[in-house]
Amino acid sequence: MRYQVGGSLKYDDSTYIVRQADEQLYTGLKTGDFCYVFNCHQTGKSSLLHRTIHLLEKENYICVYLNLALLGTNQITPIQWYKGIIFSLFHKLNLTKQVNFKSWWEQQSELDPVQRLYQFVEQVLLREVQNNRIFIFIDNINSLLSLNFPANDFLIWISYCYEQQAYKPSFQRLGFALFGVASPSNLIVGRHRTPFNIGQAIKLCDFQLHEVMTLVEGLEKVVSQPQAILAYIIHWTRGQPFLTQKLCQLVVQVALESYKGTITIPKGTEGYWVEQLVRSRIIQHWEFQDEPEHLRTIRDRLLFDEHKAGKLLNIYQRVLQVEELRNRNPIENLIPADNSEEQTQLFLSGLVGNYNGYLRVKNPIYRSVFTPQWVSRQLENLPFSW
Repeated sequence: MRYQVGGSLKYDDSTYIVRQADEQLYTGLKTGDFCYVFNCHQTGKSSLLHRTIHLLEKENYICVYLNLALLGTNQITPIQWYKGIIFSLFHKLNLTKQVNFKSWWEQQSELDPVQRLYQFVEQVLLREVQNNRIFIFIDNINSLLSLNFPANDFLIWISYCYEQQAYKPSFQRLGFALFGVASPSNLIVGRHRTPFNIGQAIKLCDFQLHEVMTLVEGLEKVVSQPQAILAYIIHWTRGQPFLTQKLCQLVVQVALESYKGTITIPKGTEGYWVEQLVRSRIIQHWEFQDEPEHLRTIRDRLLFDEHKAGKLLNIYQRVLQVEELRNRNPIENLIPADNSEEQTQLFLSGLVGNYNGYLRVKNPIYRSVFTPQWVSRQLENLPFSW
């Protein structure tokens, strides 16, 4: 078994972990729902996306994958950006034989960019692709935040497509799924005609121990007590997908490097052994051995905007303080999740999560890396006083 650390897993990869989100997304799209999967980096969004595409294509549905990050953001004009969207749909649906794109585009010259997208879907896409349902998967939706023009019109276009289903049956064949590191409140200003009012949020939860037992297969060949080792791995990662795959891979790597392929761990010492592995290979000198990058991504999301960093760090600092005393403190002293902009950014960093309505650090690895001392140093380095 090959553990994959970073990047998308293939649909048939033996280390792909099926979660409740898999069924929710697949069923939601087939029943006509607008679905979106918003979460922090390296939680399995892209793997879920491509596996769902595979399942739908096996049933002869047409799926189109659009990666907004590839369309460009800096200095791109609205007309260039929308043309990129339309051109991608045109070629991925193989419409070159039915329609001359250059001629069609020139005929729309008097229309606004988003109006051209409306026209393309209604007059070209749904007319030329008949008798099939079409699912458009849009990845890296957070790229909309980097555009130098408002993204509302694009999201309103998606809402429009769903609204038209009540009046034009052809639109019932069209569905959308959005993926990215974002939140609905980040992406659209105001609540009128937003697709998120009619959409289904697919919650992508971290792995549970019973879900990851297939990962034991790769550990069985290199370590004694593989199930106990996996349980302690989950203890440290709390099921965070990237870290779980990475720790499993590190077990294999250590076995090959130091023990010629097999590690014998005395029963009862598995927890100590995993802890030493975590501390030596992940926590200690983390900024230098964080490959592929994961912890540095969290750090950068916290500190990127100096004007917001102080607020994020202060919230996180309070979470740490409360957790240090949580065995003595009543639950009302925990920090409630309030969906504020700052908390949303903290969630999207991946550092904290919403547990039963309260903020908690996601896992012991993060707590051991982003310590109270680390937070204090970052606050001291900010050019503003907090």
